[in-house]
Amino acid sequence: MSRVAKKPVIVPAGVEVNISGSDLKIKGPKGTVEHTVHDNVVLKKEDSTILFFPKEGAENADAVAGTTRAIVGNMVVGVTKGFERKLILIGVGFKAQAQGKILNLALGFSHPIKFPVPTGITIETPSQTEIIVKGSNKHLVGQVAAEIRAFRSPEPYKGKGVRYEGEVVVQKEGKKK
Repeated sequence: MSRVAKKPVIVPAGVEVNISGSDLKIKGPKGTVEHTVHDNVVLKKEDSTILFFPKEGAENADAVAGTTRAIVGNMVVGVTKGFERKLILIGVGFKAQAQGKILNLALGFSHPIKFPVPTGITIETPSQTEIIVKGSNKHLVGQVAAEIRAFRSPEPYKGKGVRYEGEVVVQKEGKKK
């Protein structure tokens, strides 16, 4: 059995867990997250813990049980603390502004970019060059941050573009004569 799946997920107070068949729904103070559990994994809720068991004789059941345990653990953390990803804009004239459910980006193109914010995600812009993506679903927060970064990923010569906080962009040396 997977060593990850052996460790149960502890459900803190104030978090509701509903298991119906292969559907799992976790509700907490930061929101609600849903997940469909793979057929090779059996979930059992005992008191304030969720246990994971691979189905007997199923191929890759151990690996899927470990993956499911990691996903459910992230779901519990998401509905209690939440996740956030910070992006930084580097470049002359690069700026971002959050207006309700739309993120306006000026990234050096001839046109502004209007990015619609998906449900379950909140985007804040504390300054014109910082974007903070927040939400209770770790996968969705990472996906939205990656989509924003993909509009203008950092280029290797000057480092201009949208990058994650703490990301290191190795710069190339320019042409030599």
